[in-house]
Amino acid sequence: MKPRSLEQRHRTLPIRGVFSISRGSKTLADSIVVRIGERDVAGYGECVPYGRYGESIESVAAQIESVTGAIEEGIDLQELQRLLPPGSARNAIDCALWDLRSRLSGRTVASFAGLQQPLGPVITAFTLSLADPQAMADKAREFAHLPLLKLKLGGEGDLERVRAVRKAAPQARLMADANESWQVEHLNAFLPEFAELGVELLEQPLSAGADEALLGYASPVPLAADESCRDLGSVADISRKYAFANIKLDKTGGLTEALALADAARSAGMKIMVGCMVASSLSMAPGIVLAQTAEVVHLDGPLLLARDYDPALRYEGARLYPDSRVWSI
Repeated sequence: MKPRSLEQRHRTLPIRGVFSISRGSKTLADSIVVRIGERDVAGYGECVPYGRYGESIESVAAQIESVTGAIEEGIDLQELQRLLPPGSARNAIDCALWDLRSRLSGRTVASFAGLQQPLGPVITAFTLSLADPQAMADKAREFAHLPLLKLKLGGEGDLERVRAVRKAAPQARLMADANESWQVEHLNAFLPEFAELGVELLEQPLSAGADEALLGYASPVPLAADESCRDLGSVADISRKYAFANIKLDKTGGLTEALALADAARSAGMKIMVGCMVASSLSMAPGIVLAQTAEVVHLDGPLLLARDYDPALRYEGARLYPDSRVWSI
């Protein structure tokens, strides 16, 4: 009998309204949940296939299936890194193995991650979906009590969007995410006034692979690499162009490489942002480990859903709490 079992399941949750970025809109959040059982204990992980990198539910499910036998035979986290490339499939398995190891050993995930303190709550940014300036201002007014709002941008009209949001939420801290929608000319057209309006961070203005204009560019707003920051191999390039590395477990292929990427980015002089996809509490929970030492945290996925799974992580406003019922702490 194999020492372990692995099961995967496709899950779909409705999004609250419509979630829009520069590449399109969606009303459903699709994910794959992995359960790895050993003895009478189980560990869980969830991933969201990343369409930007050519992933789909079908392709990720096939990747997971391709290594199921090896997982069930008992391979460890390091062997998993060699079996699968960075990406969503490895993320779900990697996080499930972290969860399982902690529950079997009685040791905390925090200790395995080298943290000196138990996992504590973190403050997350809250996302305002891409829309016309008035619609974004209305949404900003609704959530103006939250400390940090993240604006999804789309290129033309972005200055009007930021102006409208700032007027609607004058006390909130602001950051923005262009999702590769800008051209080079937008940098000088938008960023000086963004700085005056108090925008503290801008993610990925130019397309990944076409962002050489950022070399030597003295941006008035700190820039974060998102689509350009995929895995450990990204650091050499992004550290020359960006101030922040936006680390998402679905890009790195799990917590194992995410922690290594964070260490490498810091060594290269970068700050850390931990990000997420629109997904359930199970997707957010491993990111709380990385968030303990990150300068910026964006783990609001469940807040954008019409409903979460039970058990769910607790949010008090923008404060997110770890919970061992969801995933090990």
